Amino acid sequence: MNKELNSEYQEVDSFEKTIRPQVFDEYIGQTDVKENIKVFVKAAKLRNTSLDHVLLYGPPGLGKTTLSHIIANELGVNIKTASGPTIEKSGDLAAILSSLEPYDVLFIDEIHRIPKYIEEILYSAMEDFKLDIIVGSEGQSRNIKIDLPPFTLVGATTRAGDLSSPLRDRFGITCKLEYYKDEELTEIVKRSARVLDLKIEENAASTIAKRSRKTPRIANRLLKRVSDFALVNGLETIDKDITDKSLTKLKVDEYGLDNTDIEYLESLINKFNGGPVGIESIAASIGEEVTTIEDVIEPFLLQEGFIKRTIRGRQVTDKTYEYLGIEK
Repeated sequence: MNKELNSEYQEVDSFEKTIRPQVFDEYIGQTDVKENIKVFVKAAKLRNTSLDHVLLYGPPGLGKTTLSHIIANELGVNIKTASGPTIEKSGDLAAILSSLEPYDVLFIDEIHRIPKYIEEILYSAMEDFKLDIIVGSEGQSRNIKIDLPPFTLVGATTRAGDLSSPLRDRFGITCKLEYYKDEELTEIVKRSARVLDLKIEENAASTIAKRSRKTPRIANRLLKRVSDFALVNGLETIDKDITDKSLTKLKVDEYGLDNTDIEYLESLINKFNGGPVGIESIAASIGEEVTTIEDVIEPFLLQEGFIKRTIRGRQVTDKTYEYLGIEK
């Protein structure tokens, strides 16, 4: 990763950490999920046992990472974080697990991308708190068994269907995170503004919320960008006028669709006659990875009824033709 890109990722990560809620009472939205997990956390503390392993799934940006940190904070324990693709060897997993203290939380993002042989090592760790691995080269290998302290694995994924049944069945708590309501996102924008010491008018916060694809991460990102425009224009308060102008410059429309979404929809219509068409063909036509289309672009378009999936592929709906002003 080049230095500019790395710096950008660090900036985003630092920004999200700054505004991240620390306890359940600060966490807005996902009411049913939040209330259930509160009960499970309280029960684990009363029993003085580790919390059952937790699987959080849903589209990106809905708060899975934030919830994992809140769980650890509410339990009063440490949290160790890892990403599925980075756990490539049994030694990687062993190093993480052996560093845990009793009742700690291990958060693994993109858990569906863990290699199969790593997943199989996780089974005994999750069930029996034992690490059973083979070390050494072929012909000189030996089996090592390590006792682990009781811990809670919190796995996060945008693709619950890609998890194997044996892994999925080892999670005692499974929660699906849903897209947010505009009212909830408005409250999130206002809370983030308070944390960042920004002044924002109610209708400005509401405008950002409505254009955030029902996703807190996007709402917070747009708030930061709009605050940049307000600062450069010498405004002490973010009002609706600067918000509208900023979002127009950012090419985020009233639905929250951006250039990539529009390119996707126009490609379906102009290049494939509205579909149905396979996702590989769409990916090639707009120069995006299949996984990016499936995980980032399509979920919101499906949710809002701009496209539908059929057994023959993706297809635009009448709503898309009307929205783009194209005759069918």
